[in-house]
Formats: sequence, structure tokens, C-alpha cells
Amino acid sequence: MKILTVTLINNTMQAAVDAAGLDEDQKARYDLLMETLGNKSYLFGDDQYSNPMPGEYQDYQVPAEALTDEKFGKMLHEAEKYLGYPYVWGGSSPSTSFDCSGFVCWVINNSGNGWNVGRTTANGLRSHTTKVSLGEAKPGDLIFFQGTYNSNYWRAHFLEYGRIR
Repeated sequence: MKILTVTLINNTMQAAVDAAGLDEDQKARYDLLMETLGNKSYLFGDDQYSNPMPGEYQDYQVPAEALTDEKFGKMLHEAEKYLGYPYVWGGSSPSTSFDCSGFVCWVINNSGNGWNVGRTTANGLRSHTTKVSLGEAKPGDLIFFQGTYNSNYWRAHFLEYGRIR
């Protein structure tokens, strides 16, 4: 008797594009194609993954004192561009949509604060932070949890706050 073990890897379209070895001009053309839906938006119809609806996610307020921090303001400005994008497992850019860590990494890397954490997991993000106490935590700091896959009780799984270095 023989057993065949297969490992499947779910890669995004962005991962395939990255692996294609495109030069900067080709990458820019691809990004433009994705942004404009190839001037054929009618082909995408009601596809939730290609037609985010940011207008539905504007019912929130940010305390004015939080906006006095320039780095936080830049992060918030970048994050707000993608309100309404659907959750897509493995997604890590506007062209693929986002999963949790993909969204956080994108915002950090593209906020204009000079940070680059790459595309990583929550544990990878922790390695790019300095642990801060509750009293030191401020808007823009990351909040980490543990043991959340089998629990809806986030407070019980709080791990730490971390400030990006």
C-alpha cells in the first residue's frame, strides 16, 4: 500500500504576478489594468472581489486627539482607502483584496512613514514591534491576540500592544 501526501498552497493572483519577474514598467501596467478593470468593468459585474463598496463603511468617528499624531494620521488615511474591500484569505493588496495580516502589512508599508514589514503574519508583525504597556499604547499601535481561532472572546485572549519600530 502506498500513500500519496499532497500539500496544496493557495497563492493569490498577486503572488503569481510577483513570481513572474515583471520589470517596473510591466508592474505599473499590471497595476493600472487592475485599477481600471481593463476598461471593461462590465465583465466583472457583481463580483464582490473586484468591486469594493467603500460608501457602506463610513459610519465611524476617530477622536480628534488621535489625529494629532502624524504617523497615525498617515496610517488611517491609507487604511481608509480600502474600506469595503472584502476579506480574501491570502489577500495582500488592493488588486487581490485583503486578509487580516495582509491589510495591516499593506497599510504599514504604504502609509508613508518609512516602514517596511514585508508581507507577514501576526507573529511576523510582532517581530517588528516594541512591546508597550496599556498606559503607553496610542493610536496606530498594533494589538496582538492569542488563541483566537476557537474563541469569540477577544478580551480573554489579549496578548500585548506593540509599536512599529
